[in-house]
Amino acid sequence: MAAPLLAGVLGTAGAGKLFGRRAGTSASRTALARLVRGGHRAARALRGLGALELLLCAALLALPPSAATGGAAIALGAGFLGYLGYARYTAPGSSCGCTAGDDGPVGGRAFARAAVVLVGGVAVTLAGHPWWATAPRQPAATAGAVLAAVAGALVLAPDHRRQPWRTLRLRLTGHPLDGTRAVTRVPVAATVELLERSLAWQRAAPLVRSALLDHWDDGGWRILQYAGVHTGDGAARPVMVLFALDAAAGRDAVREPAVRVSVLDADTGESVAVTA
Repeated sequence: MAAPLLAGVLGTAGAGKLFGRRAGTSASRTALARLVRGGHRAARALRGLGALELLLCAALLALPPSAATGGAAIALGAGFLGYLGYARYTAPGSSCGCTAGDDGPVGGRAFARAAVVLVGGVAVTLAGHPWWATAPRQPAATAGAVLAAVAGALVLAPDHRRQPWRTLRLRLTGHPLDGTRAVTRVPVAATVELLERSLAWQRAAPLVRSALLDHWDDGGWRILQYAGVHTGDGAARPVMVLFALDAAAGRDAVREPAVRVSVLDADTGESVAVTA
């Protein structure tokens, strides 16, 4: 089942690069723009890469497993890993452009996705039978592989793609703050506006490198997540900047909100000390 699962990864990424509305505009913010010296060149390169990923996706679905298709996936995964290493070293605050709409800096999930492509190529090369012959004979194993792949895709997905799944989970299981109706009436946009008027935002803004990536409510607080870069100790590293505000507060009722600020390493999740 490596071939169709890998095809799903490459097809999703390729379609985003080739047909995504933001693919062209976000290319200038990627490390690829620095490598090819220009945002327009980076946009063309990303679209070409997207077309290549879609072609390989089609080959993985339609052709029996072989050294040719597996080797192409291995080369693609190895190329991704090399490019990510270059991006992390030369431009740690930029995005990689690996998935359309992901403006966050290069982090551990990007490396993990590239490694999945490489390992998937190895599995396709070693596969002895086409997936359409094996799947009907082993339905339970096939279903388990698909479920594991979906779970892995959610874990490795960019932040902006995980938000719909979090929204669905809240609808199915209920809001964690049921009973506090005043909290749910405050739109997220109002919380963001309140944050951006605060002194805490002014102090932490030099770290922030993205728009709002994610948000959730917990214990009466609304957590707002941004991607950032910390340049302390003479080295730049990607971080997550988390702001926590009263989930019931709005700018009409509060002039200077109480804001908690946390800076976490994007790869390890460890707290990063920041001096004001």
